Amino acid sequence: MSQSAQRRAVIVDIVRTPFGRGREGGALASVHPVNLYAHVLEQLVERTGIDSGLVEDVISGCVIQVAEQSGNIGRQAVLAAGFPESVPAVTLDRKCGSAQQAMDFAAQGVIAGAYDVVIAGGVEMMSVVPMRVNRMGKDNEGSRFHARYPDGMIRQGISAELIAHKWAIDREQLDQFSLRSHQLAAADDGAARDIAALDVIDAEGQPRTVSADEGIRAGSTLEKLLSLKPAFANEDMSARYPELTWTVTAGNASQVTDGASAMLIVEEKVAERLGLTPRAAISHFATAGDDPIMMLTAIIPATRKLLQRAGLALDAIDAYEVNEAFASVPLAWQKEFNTDPERLNVFGGAIALGHPVGASGGRLVANLLRALEQNKGRHGLVTMCESGGMANATLLERL
Repeated sequence: MSQSAQRRAVIVDIVRTPFGRGREGGALASVHPVNLYAHVLEQLVERTGIDSGLVEDVISGCVIQVAEQSGNIGRQAVLAAGFPESVPAVTLDRKCGSAQQAMDFAAQGVIAGAYDVVIAGGVEMMSVVPMRVNRMGKDNEGSRFHARYPDGMIRQGISAELIAHKWAIDREQLDQFSLRSHQLAAADDGAARDIAALDVIDAEGQPRTVSADEGIRAGSTLEKLLSLKPAFANEDMSARYPELTWTVTAGNASQVTDGASAMLIVEEKVAERLGLTPRAAISHFATAGDDPIMMLTAIIPATRKLLQRAGLALDAIDAYEVNEAFASVPLAWQKEFNTDPERLNVFGGAIALGHPVGASGGRLVANLLRALEQNKGRHGLVTMCESGGMANATLLERL
């Protein structure tokens, strides 16, 4: 989809929570998911000064839509944030790319004339609603799926192993990349620009303010990372994939995380009329599917499709965010495109910061915008691999 000459979607601002470890005792584990998402919606309105009554829709990502995250959590959070009852909301699931897809749908709606003012975001409380609890039956794929894929889907960690093997990425390269993620995140003194601190009750029942991401390990070393055992090797998998050397560990994979994010997207002329200063335009979009067993490789065709639509070479992109679902994923993307590693995930990624699956897209976009602003770059690319062999890719232009 190309940008309309008449209407342009711009990002005014992005707010996210600090990211907490998605387990009992994690920094945010005592917060209800609705309250967490309501916090960033409220803070976004406060920071931008927008009248919440002007918001025409709130498009929200959430992957595990059961229990505390069921029942259209976007609508519940809108009401919890004190928005007028006239503001609607919808919740979508495109797996890890849910918040990025929410942004893309919001921008596409602005370009098409369906919205002038819209919020896109997402939330995931993985300490409260763990992965896979939304799969109540033993078989959520069906007989026709199994007729095409007799062995069914595999765990994403196995896909990450297959990617490392295909692109000849060894264990030390994975762990070096993981160490880089922690070092860059620890050195990032601008993250507070995006984070809306919040007050919580900690595991000891004491009040505290959470203002920073919990997963960053500033003291990590290559030796520590190399000492970790492979996470997905077992007798059955070794027999099924004898070619694999088993390199994926907890240290070179993204962290299970709690978090929420939200961004204000406005038609450019409307933003000017409202006295809002946009940070970037959302200029081009692409989605792609790929092999659902390799699963995490669709970022490659999605990137190609995006660049073709924009008429740009990757060399023209000043910064790129490729989600660190596993270290092998951005490394394979980097090898495939022979990219400049200095432009990739310049403030670290999900290996250090964490990956609240329904909200991560907002964090990637926030980091990308800060990278463009810091280096006075023009074009930024964000792409996210997704379960089932899908991906989103979006091109931003700094204003």
